[in-house]
Amino acid sequence: MSMATLPILLLLLAPLAAAQTLGQICGNGGNYTSNSAYQANLRLLSSTLPKKAASDTTLFATATAGDAPDTVHTRTLCRGDTSASVCESCVATAFKDAQLFCPYNKDATLYYNACMLRFSSQNFLANADDHLLILKNTQNIMVDEDSFRLFLFTLLNSTAQWTVNSLRRFTTSTLDLDISPSTTLYCLVQCTPDLTANECAACLQPYYQYTIHYVDSKQGGRILGTWCTMRYEIYPFFQGEPTHRITNLASAVPAYNTTLGSTPVTVSSQSQQPAARSPSPEAQTTVQQHQGRSSRKRAMWILAVAAPLFSILFCFICSAVWMRTRRKGKVNLNHQAAPNRREENALVWRLEERSSEFTLFDFSEMLHATHNFSKQNILGQGGFGPVYKGQLPDLTEIAVKRLASHSGQGFTEFKNEVELIAKLQHNNLVKLLGCCIQGEEKVLVYEYLPNMSLDFFIFDENRTTSVDWKKRCVIIEGIAQGLLYLHKHSRLRIIHRDLKASNILLDGDMNPKISDFGLAKIFSSNDSQGSTKRVVGTYGYMSPEYASEGIYSIKSDVFSFGVLLLEILSGKRNSGFHQYGDFLNLLGYSWQLWEGGRWLELLEVSILKEIHTTEARRYINIALMCVQESADDRPTMSDVVAMLNSESVILPEPNHPAYFNLRVSKVHESASVVAPYSNNDVTITEETNGR
Repeated sequence: MSMATLPILLLLLAPLAAAQTLGQICGNGGNYTSNSAYQANLRLLSSTLPKKAASDTTLFATATAGDAPDTVHTRTLCRGDTSASVCESCVATAFKDAQLFCPYNKDATLYYNACMLRFSSQNFLANADDHLLILKNTQNIMVDEDSFRLFLFTLLNSTAQWTVNSLRRFTTSTLDLDISPSTTLYCLVQCTPDLTANECAACLQPYYQYTIHYVDSKQGGRILGTWCTMRYEIYPFFQGEPTHRITNLASAVPAYNTTLGSTPVTVSSQSQQPAARSPSPEAQTTVQQHQGRSSRKRAMWILAVAAPLFSILFCFICSAVWMRTRRKGKVNLNHQAAPNRREENALVWRLEERSSEFTLFDFSEMLHATHNFSKQNILGQGGFGPVYKGQLPDLTEIAVKRLASHSGQGFTEFKNEVELIAKLQHNNLVKLLGCCIQGEEKVLVYEYLPNMSLDFFIFDENRTTSVDWKKRCVIIEGIAQGLLYLHKHSRLRIIHRDLKASNILLDGDMNPKISDFGLAKIFSSNDSQGSTKRVVGTYGYMSPEYASEGIYSIKSDVFSFGVLLLEILSGKRNSGFHQYGDFLNLLGYSWQLWEGGRWLELLEVSILKEIHTTEARRYINIALMCVQESADDRPTMSDVVAMLNSESVILPEPNHPAYFNLRVSKVHESASVVAPYSNNDVTITEETNGR
């Protein structure tokens, strides 16, 4: 099988969590529809194949379900050094992830550290159709490149031959490089056990070309296929001791000119035993040195001829992959226009049993937990819908957020929150326990936090004394830490876009937890900002560049944090039907007091006697720095956390905040005050005294 005829995916080798795919290839076999016979057959196989593979001594299984044209052919292989339980879990995860990465695709291949899964409507079991995934380390090995090619080829060739001749078609090995610093190469080669020795050899034969061309002189790389796999690294990546060790490099070098299936390479190998060091150069014979130089010259000649051909072939492959990606992109655009019902079914499938800590509830359980969504159980009301208190049969108290049919938010926001917050773990983020998707009903189930939300305390004169200055400091610090995690320390860079007092929940000890990720946006680590034509959020907390131009970034959240900090300090809402002196909002009023040196007047009366003057000034200074009109002038959350925790840092004077010139007129203010400046589709939530 030539390089040009195989679907190949080439990736840089990066650290991945065990539950993540190394990569996936979505075939061009067409799509199936929700609730179709093909989906039913695929579901059947997803419930049986993982156990079948785990119970097999070679951790391998194939299966076929259904009649044409809805037949599903599947094939899975777990790495030979994994346990049965890990194998079963990996294959089960692969079936679920297929719906995430290749939704409704009839042909998909997924690769993990522990297993591989391929399913298709076409009988690839018979025609040996393959999908290759090639990964390579980004770091070069610190060895002479010519020598390294010889040693790597020797290692791969020897390990492949041992694999071909083994009953399980699985071998691990090591090769010690006598260099400074001392380096050991680790290798793993595996074929599916249903292949004959000749078929296994034929499968592995082209892998040397891929390794030398794509993974040349790298510290590690792997080639993953439906039928066989080959990997090497400079660190031990497999379980247990290697089955073979190569230690006699002098006799191993000529192996570069051998081919798989010919006379086996003469090497010193040991099975499950410690390796001995190779002889010193002085102890090697002149004949051996001559053979090494001769082999090296022949190898360089071969590479000189082959390299241009491989380069041309690589360009052809890249062009083919690029064209295919463009075609696939058009298909995906059409798929996005599919009905929500199809998306809902796909979401349900990939959430089912995905995590022991995440539950897919039945709607009847939600009815029972909330006493049929009784009005007496309502905790609050938001743009998404009402939030109810509930109790599960095990007496666990929960907060149940039910999507209202008239809600401005819809399935997209619901899905965003489910898939995003379930992956986040931080003490200052609310924990999502599960969800319910049943017909028109969309429900989110959270941990119950007995102290409601922050706005319940700071804006109510009867409850404001419950949060003294010490507790407010803990709340401010916790919110800052939660935002810093979202912006910098989580696996994804996340912009919340709707940070406000009612979205800060408080646990029994008054520790804050950020909630409501329905409007959150995910960024790659290289991106700093994004834009949208649909501006959504809460009036009073939106940064000016977002409200007027639809531009959002981590600095948008910083602005919202600054508003929230001023609200915590003053006990006053930034927006709403309030008047602060000559201003329509808290920002203008705060700025007026700051410029006039009367900033102590901003503080709520109940905390005035507890807070030191210099501390009060520092907190107000930080808040005003966060709400500066220009996003570039605002600090990052890393800066904010540092400033909150250091009394010795000299803070710069802030520039004027956004909206500071919105003064009182005889026209009653409204929530649409920022809308005239925007060319975007604006959806604004106005805060009320309730939740």
